[in-house]
This record gives sequence, C-alpha cells and structure tokens, in this order.
Amino acid sequence: MQAYCLAKPGAWPDNPWDHDHPVIKVGPGERGKIFAFLGGEDVGVKSGRSREVADEWLQRFPGDATVMAYIGRSGWNNLAFTGAIPDEDLLDAVDESYRLVVEGLPKKLRPDGWAEA
Repeated sequence: MQAYCLAKPGAWPDNPWDHDHPVIKVGPGERGKIFAFLGGEDVGVKSGRSREVADEWLQRFPGDATVMAYIGRSGWNNLAFTGAIPDEDLLDAVDESYRLVVEGLPKKLRPDGWAEA
C-alpha cells in the first residue's frame, strides 16, 4: 500500500507523530496535506467530502470500514486489510482520497500530472 501511495504524483512519506507507519502527503513541505494514514492493519483515507458520502463504506463493509477517530466527521474512514474489502476497492479508495485532497490544495501547489493519477 505504501508503494502504491508513493507512486502518486507529488506524494511523499512523513512521520509527524513518530508511529511505526508513515502518513502519505501530497503538496510541498509544510503545506503538504495527508491523503493516507498507513497502518499495519488498515489505511485511513478521505472517503468523501461529507460524512454522509463516507458512510457508504460503513454500509458496504460493516466492521471493516470504520470512522476515523478525531477526523471522521470530515469524511475520513479506516479501511481494514482483513480481506473483506477487495484490494481493488482499497486502491480505489486511496485514489479517491488523493483526488479529494489534491483538489483542496491551491492550484499552484497541485503536482503536475495529478489529474491522470
């Protein structure tokens, strides 16, 4: 999952909280924004612009998709690597999170080629 995330244009790893797994950001330096929280058992992604849109994951994969602590109200979910969520869906979720986060960046901070990623 880390390699997939880092293959996105402008993506880079950061470890702001000294965890075992990095977060993946897009955008330059201090202005970079997280689009994936990597974990050993799950990935945290922005699943929609609103909680209502993100809740579709909870309905599709009860127990394997959960609301992220602290930032869940903003549309962030944890998606478990248990096998219940197909790999293709996990990758699609990362793609959507990346798209949503990049679209939220000022245009001058968006990486070249991001729309094709």
